[in-house]
Amino acid sequence: METYIYVLRLPERLYEAANWTEEEGNIVSKHFQYLKENVEKGIVILAGRTDQTDATGFGIVIFQAENEEAAEHFKNHDPAVQQGLMTAELSRYRLALLNEKFSLVAN
Repeated sequence: METYIYVLRLPERLYEAANWTEEEGNIVSKHFQYLKENVEKGIVILAGRTDQTDATGFGIVIFQAENEEAAEHFKNHDPAVQQGLMTAELSRYRLALLNEKFSLVAN
């Protein structure tokens, strides 16, 4: 297995919370569920986002796949990417260090 990362970005229109539609909120819920299910399957290592609500903000997903084709498939099946709500840039990721004592808790 190889490790990959994709960086997610919102379109400028969605920097303002007031611009979000109910459907876009539903897509984000599906996106979160997709990632959560793949954490449980052992595919996603971590996922999260920055707090910035402007062009400097982004999300990341670090995950494992057998090869680049499988990684592209995984990224493209993320509901936020599939529905065009977010853009995603995929790269191979070389995990150098991992602190197994550090437990991430979503808040």
